Amino acid sequence: MEKITLQVEGMSCGHCEIAVQEAVRSLPGIKKVKANRHKKSAAADYDAAQVTPEEIIKAINDTGYKARR
Repeated sequence: MEKITLQVEGMSCGHCEIAVQEAVRSLPGIKKVKANRHKKSAAADYDAAQVTPEEIIKAINDTGYKARR
């Protein structure tokens, strides 16, 4: 199990956190995800054999937020 914490720009409310979490959770191999608008971050536990950090970043960016390492 791998862990990643990403900086996420654009989250301003609880709905934003949920949108980011749902986008990441929809990927295969995600075990746990938590977005925090106050820290402007999202952390995930994932199976590296099923999903890459780049795919996690893309899923967040596809929702309209800006994620980066």
